[in-house]
Amino acid sequence: MLHPQARALLDLVEQRGLPPTHTLSPAEARALYRERRTFTQPDPPEVALVRNLYAEGPHGAIPLRLYRPLGAAPDALLPVLVYYHGGGWVIGDLDTHDVLCRELANMAGCAVVSVDYRMAPEHRFPIAVDDCMAAAYWVRRNAASLWVDAARLAVGGDSAGGNLAAVVALAARDAGDLPLAFQLLIYPATDQRRTAPSHQVNAQGYLLTADTIGYFHDHYLPDPAHDLDWRASPLLHDDLTRLPPAFVLTAGHDPLCDEGLMYSQRLAEAGNRGAYVCFARQIHGFILMGRVLDEANAAVSLCAAELRRALAA
Repeated sequence: MLHPQARALLDLVEQRGLPPTHTLSPAEARALYRERRTFTQPDPPEVALVRNLYAEGPHGAIPLRLYRPLGAAPDALLPVLVYYHGGGWVIGDLDTHDVLCRELANMAGCAVVSVDYRMAPEHRFPIAVDDCMAAAYWVRRNAASLWVDAARLAVGGDSAGGNLAAVVALAARDAGDLPLAFQLLIYPATDQRRTAPSHQVNAQGYLLTADTIGYFHDHYLPDPAHDLDWRASPLLHDDLTRLPPAFVLTAGHDPLCDEGLMYSQRLAEAGNRGAYVCFARQIHGFILMGRVLDEANAAVSLCAAELRRALAA
């Protein structure tokens, strides 16, 4: 059962003849993704502070955007979420996820640092992973000047960003010098082999199609051997123990639905704390669409509540 609002949105996309992402060049796809956000996203809520920053990384400077929630004193030491945007490792940027980061900051009462990691195909795997790790380390090193609490540092993201957040959590655990308090994984991609049943059941008709997933995959991971690398497919890591608590959210009409469920299940079986929720009537990407989908706003509120609870002092 598809939510009537989601059905109306899909019908409108078809009526307007919006080109599928996989038929566009990366530059065209990025421009369309950026432009269409104004039709589906809520107005950006006011926050106490928005500041553009840069982190040093192995491949050069990484643009960041810091948000502090409305009502927070300038010198209040806040928990912090390092957020990685979605977009198939090819599209998306600080602006496409600006509203969501503002909402999470205000509702969770935390600072948010959004990361503009490098995009494929110009920068292929594992460069995005390197950028995302470097950004998390940078936030920890600069916690005092950012007025954030390094002991209450979380990572999160949606879709490709959820993949990167899960990978950062694994890499941080293995490194031993980047303790994380929480991971927020919104319909994450966790297995690049794309063999889960939801890839077949939801292959067509729900915005994110099998063709578009293939387009993203091939731009990011041109070598088939990379599908088996846990930095691309965190579900395939042989040790999922000792990871930070996780909240995993999925959508029922999403090719990635089963990947999120399987990852959450493996986390639980490995002894990690956390929760899993599926919005059964929704499509991939819905959490950004609060202007037209009521359940998007419910999902944001739920993510923020879990984040607030996990990062409480």
